[in-house]
Amino acid sequence: MSRERTYGVEAVILKRSDLGEADRLLTLYSASHGKLRVVAKGIRKTKSRKSGHLELFMRSNILLARGRNLDIVTQAEIIEAFLPIRADLERTAHAYYIAELIDQFAEESLENRLVFDLLLTALRRLGDSGDLWLTARFYELRLLGAFGYQPQLHYCVQGDEAIEPVDNYFDAARGGVLCPRHGAGESGARPLSLNALKTLRYLQTRDYDECARLALSAPTRAEVETVLLRTITHLLERRLKSAEFVRALRRPELVEGRRE
Repeated sequence: MSRERTYGVEAVILKRSDLGEADRLLTLYSASHGKLRVVAKGIRKTKSRKSGHLELFMRSNILLARGRNLDIVTQAEIIEAFLPIRADLERTAHAYYIAELIDQFAEESLENRLVFDLLLTALRRLGDSGDLWLTARFYELRLLGAFGYQPQLHYCVQGDEAIEPVDNYFDAARGGVLCPRHGAGESGARPLSLNALKTLRYLQTRDYDECARLALSAPTRAEVETVLLRTITHLLERRLKSAEFVRALRRPELVEGRRE
Protein backbone atom coordinates (compact mmCIF):
# COMPACT_ATOMS: atom_id res chain seq x y z
CA MET A 1 0.00 0.00 0.00
CA SER A 2 1.52 3.34 -1.07
CA ARG A 3 1.95 6.23 1.35
CA GLU A 4 0.09 9.48 0.91
CA ARG A 5 2.04 11.83 -1.33
CA THR A 6 1.59 14.81 1.02
CA TYR A 7 1.47 15.10 4.79
CA GLY A 8 1.39 17.87 7.35
CA VAL A 9 3.57 18.45 10.39
CA GLU A 10 3.76 20.92 13.23
CA ALA A 11 7.44 21.71 13.56
CA VAL A 12 10.15 24.09 14.74
CA ILE A 13 12.93 25.07 12.34
CA LEU A 14 16.23 24.04 13.96
CA LYS A 15 18.68 24.74 11.18
CA ARG A 16 18.86 26.05 7.61
CA SER A 17 21.39 26.32 4.81
CA ASP A 18 21.25 27.67 1.27
CA LEU A 19 20.81 25.18 -1.55
CA GLY A 20 21.38 26.15 -5.17
CA GLU A 21 20.37 29.63 -6.26
CA ALA A 22 16.96 29.98 -4.60
CA ASP A 23 16.28 26.94 -2.41
CA ARG A 24 17.01 26.21 1.21
CA LEU A 25 17.68 23.00 3.14
CA LEU A 26 15.81 22.98 6.45
CA THR A 27 16.18 20.78 9.51
CA LEU A 28 12.88 20.57 11.40
CA TYR A 29 11.86 19.02 14.67
CA SER A 30 8.24 17.95 14.45
CA ALA A 31 5.67 16.73 16.94
CA SER A 32 4.70 13.68 14.86
CA HIS A 33 7.83 12.68 12.91
CA GLY A 34 10.76 13.86 15.02
CA LYS A 35 13.70 15.33 13.09
CA LEU A 36 13.22 15.89 9.37
CA ARG A 37 15.46 17.31 6.66
CA VAL A 38 13.43 18.94 3.91
CA VAL A 39 13.82 21.32 0.97
CA ALA A 40 12.01 24.66 0.65
CA LYS A 41 12.14 25.42 -3.06
CA GLY A 42 12.31 29.05 -4.18
CA ILE A 43 12.23 30.33 -0.58
CA ARG A 44 15.09 32.78 -1.16
CA LYS A 45 13.26 34.57 -3.96
CA THR A 46 11.93 37.98 -2.95
CA LYS A 47 8.34 37.02 -3.84
CA SER A 48 8.33 33.76 -1.90
CA ARG A 49 5.24 33.40 0.28
CA LYS A 50 6.82 30.75 2.47
CA SER A 51 9.94 32.61 3.63
CA GLY A 52 8.32 34.53 6.49
CA HIS A 53 6.86 31.33 7.90
CA LEU A 54 10.07 29.29 7.91
CA GLU A 55 12.60 31.38 9.80
CA LEU A 56 14.87 29.81 12.41
CA PHE A 57 13.17 28.76 15.66
CA MET A 58 9.67 29.45 14.33
CA ARG A 59 6.91 27.01 15.13
CA SER A 60 4.85 26.43 11.99
CA ASN A 61 2.31 24.17 10.35
CA ILE A 62 4.06 22.77 7.30
CA LEU A 63 2.69 20.76 4.38
CA LEU A 64 5.25 18.42 2.83
CA ALA A 65 5.30 16.51 -0.45
CA ARG A 66 7.29 13.32 -0.49
CA GLY A 67 10.37 13.49 -2.68
CA ARG A 68 12.83 10.95 -3.98
CA ASN A 69 15.59 11.95 -1.55
CA LEU A 70 14.22 14.80 0.55
CA ASP A 71 10.62 15.87 1.10
CA ILE A 72 9.59 19.27 -0.20
CA VAL A 73 7.79 22.11 1.57
CA THR A 74 4.65 23.08 -0.36
CA GLN A 75 2.91 25.28 2.23
CA ALA A 76 3.76 26.82 5.59
CA GLU A 77 1.89 28.86 8.17
CA ILE A 78 3.46 30.30 11.29
CA ILE A 79 1.98 29.37 14.69
CA GLU A 80 4.49 30.94 17.08
CA ALA A 81 7.41 33.25 16.27
CA PHE A 82 9.16 33.53 19.67
CA LEU A 83 9.86 37.19 18.91
CA PRO A 84 11.69 38.05 22.20
CA ILE A 85 14.46 35.63 21.21
CA ARG A 86 15.09 37.50 17.98
CA ALA A 87 15.44 40.89 19.69
CA ASP A 88 18.44 39.92 21.83
CA LEU A 89 21.71 38.37 20.63
CA GLU A 90 22.33 36.43 23.83
CA ARG A 91 18.84 34.89 23.76
CA THR A 92 19.31 34.05 20.09
CA ALA A 93 22.63 32.35 20.87
CA HIS A 94 20.97 30.21 23.53
CA ALA A 95 18.24 29.25 21.06
CA TYR A 96 20.94 28.17 18.59
CA TYR A 97 22.45 26.05 21.37
CA ILE A 98 19.20 24.29 22.31
CA ALA A 99 18.46 23.70 18.61
CA GLU A 100 21.95 22.29 17.95
CA LEU A 101 21.67 20.06 21.01
CA ILE A 102 18.46 18.53 19.69
CA ASP A 103 19.77 18.29 16.13
CA GLN A 104 22.86 16.39 17.27
CA PHE A 105 21.09 13.97 19.60
CA ALA A 106 17.96 13.25 17.54
CA GLU A 107 17.76 10.54 14.92
CA GLU A 108 15.85 11.35 11.74
CA SER A 109 12.16 10.43 11.52
CA LEU A 110 12.00 9.10 15.08
CA GLU A 111 9.08 10.61 16.97
CA ASN A 112 9.71 11.88 20.48
CA ARG A 113 6.87 14.10 21.64
CA LEU A 114 8.63 14.83 24.93
CA VAL A 115 11.57 16.38 23.07
CA PHE A 116 9.21 18.49 20.94
CA ASP A 117 7.40 19.77 24.04
CA LEU A 118 10.72 20.51 25.77
CA LEU A 119 11.86 22.45 22.71
CA LEU A 120 8.74 24.62 22.74
CA THR A 121 8.95 25.35 26.46
CA ALA A 122 12.68 26.07 26.22
CA LEU A 123 12.13 28.64 23.46
CA ARG A 124 9.37 30.29 25.48
CA ARG A 125 11.54 30.38 28.59
CA LEU A 126 14.49 31.82 26.68
CA GLY A 127 12.26 34.67 25.60
CA ASP A 128 11.49 35.87 29.13
CA SER A 129 14.18 34.35 31.35
CA GLY A 130 16.12 36.63 33.64
CA ASP A 131 18.74 33.89 34.10
CA LEU A 132 19.70 32.34 30.77
CA TRP A 133 22.40 30.23 32.41
CA LEU A 134 19.85 28.45 34.59
CA THR A 135 17.39 28.07 31.71
CA ALA A 136 20.05 26.40 29.57
CA ARG A 137 21.18 24.04 32.33
CA PHE A 138 17.58 23.06 33.18
CA TYR A 139 16.83 22.08 29.58
CA GLU A 140 20.18 20.37 29.08
CA LEU A 141 19.32 17.96 31.87
CA ARG A 142 15.75 17.50 30.68
CA LEU A 143 16.84 16.82 27.10
CA LEU A 144 19.51 14.36 28.22
CA GLY A 145 16.79 12.46 30.06
CA ALA A 146 14.39 12.60 27.10
CA PHE A 147 17.05 11.11 24.81
CA GLY A 148 17.83 8.33 27.30
CA TYR A 149 21.03 9.75 28.80
CA GLN A 150 19.89 10.97 32.21
CA PRO A 151 22.95 11.23 34.48
CA GLN A 152 22.91 9.02 37.57
CA LEU A 153 23.14 11.39 40.52
CA HIS A 154 21.90 9.30 43.44
CA TYR A 155 23.87 6.05 43.30
CA CYS A 156 27.52 5.31 42.59
CA VAL A 157 27.84 4.16 38.98
CA GLN A 158 30.60 1.75 40.02
CA GLY A 159 29.42 0.20 43.27
CA ASP A 160 25.69 1.11 43.14
CA GLU A 161 25.73 2.36 46.74
CA ALA A 162 23.79 5.49 47.67
CA ILE A 163 25.80 8.69 47.23
CA GLU A 164 26.54 10.35 50.56
CA PRO A 165 26.25 14.15 51.10
CA VAL A 166 29.99 14.77 50.75
CA ASP A 167 32.31 15.78 47.94
CA ASN A 168 32.25 12.99 45.32
CA TYR A 169 33.38 12.47 41.71
CA PHE A 170 31.69 12.62 38.32
CA ASP A 171 32.61 10.44 35.37
CA ALA A 172 31.07 11.50 32.04
CA ALA A 173 32.03 8.23 30.36
CA ARG A 174 30.14 6.21 32.98
CA GLY A 175 27.25 8.63 33.02
CA GLY A 176 27.14 9.68 36.63
CA VAL A 177 28.54 10.09 40.10
CA LEU A 178 31.25 7.99 41.70
CA CYS A 179 31.59 7.78 45.48
CA PRO A 180 34.94 8.80 47.02
CA ARG A 181 36.04 5.17 47.33
CA HIS A 182 35.49 4.36 43.66
CA GLY A 183 36.27 7.78 42.20
CA ALA A 184 39.64 8.53 43.78
CA GLY A 185 42.41 7.79 41.34
CA GLU A 186 40.13 7.04 38.38
CA SER A 187 41.50 8.72 35.26
CA GLY A 188 38.11 9.78 33.87
CA ALA A 189 36.62 10.95 37.17
CA ARG A 190 36.62 14.59 38.19
CA PRO A 191 35.91 15.99 41.66
CA LEU A 192 32.28 16.98 42.24
CA SER A 193 31.51 19.32 45.12
CA LEU A 194 28.49 18.78 47.34
CA ASN A 195 26.98 22.10 46.22
CA ALA A 196 27.26 21.13 42.55
CA LEU A 197 25.75 17.69 43.25
CA LYS A 198 22.80 19.24 45.09
CA THR A 199 22.25 21.71 42.25
CA LEU A 200 22.31 19.00 39.59
CA ARG A 201 19.83 16.90 41.57
CA TYR A 202 17.55 19.89 42.07
CA LEU A 203 17.58 20.77 38.38
CA GLN A 204 16.91 17.16 37.46
CA THR A 205 13.96 16.61 39.79
CA ARG A 206 12.18 19.94 40.40
CA ASP A 207 10.01 22.03 38.12
CA TYR A 208 11.32 25.13 36.43
CA ASP A 209 9.72 27.69 38.74
CA GLU A 210 11.30 26.03 41.79
CA CYS A 211 14.70 25.94 40.08
CA ALA A 212 14.40 29.61 39.16
CA ARG A 213 14.48 30.47 42.87
CA LEU A 214 17.89 28.87 43.38
CA ALA A 215 20.62 31.16 44.69
CA LEU A 216 23.89 29.90 43.26
CA SER A 217 27.45 31.14 43.56
CA ALA A 218 29.69 31.64 40.52
CA PRO A 219 31.90 28.61 41.37
CA THR A 220 28.87 26.32 41.66
CA ARG A 221 27.47 27.57 38.37
CA ALA A 222 30.80 27.06 36.63
CA GLU A 223 31.14 23.53 38.03
CA VAL A 224 27.61 22.47 37.07
CA GLU A 225 28.07 23.82 33.55
CA THR A 226 31.39 22.01 33.19
CA VAL A 227 29.88 18.70 34.31
CA LEU A 228 27.03 18.95 31.80
CA LEU A 229 29.23 20.17 28.97
CA ARG A 230 31.69 17.34 29.57
CA THR A 231 28.81 14.84 29.54
CA ILE A 232 27.35 16.21 26.30
CA THR A 233 30.76 16.37 24.62
CA HIS A 234 31.47 12.75 25.58
CA LEU A 235 28.10 11.51 24.29
CA LEU A 236 28.30 13.40 20.99
CA GLU A 237 32.07 12.92 20.62
CA ARG A 238 32.39 16.55 19.61
CA ARG A 239 32.10 20.07 21.02
CA LEU A 240 29.14 22.20 20.01
CA LYS A 241 30.11 25.48 18.35
CA SER A 242 26.99 27.18 19.70
CA ALA A 243 27.98 26.33 23.28
CA GLU A 244 31.32 28.08 22.82
CA PHE A 245 29.59 31.10 21.28
CA VAL A 246 27.18 31.35 24.24
CA ARG A 247 30.07 31.34 26.70
CA ALA A 248 31.87 34.04 24.73
CA LEU A 249 28.79 36.27 24.78
CA ARG A 250 27.83 35.78 28.39
CA ARG A 251 27.56 38.90 30.51
CA PRO A 252 29.42 38.76 33.86
CA GLU A 253 26.24 39.11 35.92
CA LEU A 254 24.78 35.97 34.35
CA VAL A 255 27.84 34.01 35.39
CA GLU A 256 28.05 35.30 38.91
CA GLY A 257 24.35 35.21 39.85
CA ARG A 258 23.59 35.50 43.51
CA ARG A 259 25.77 34.22 46.31
CA GLU A 260 24.86 31.06 48.20
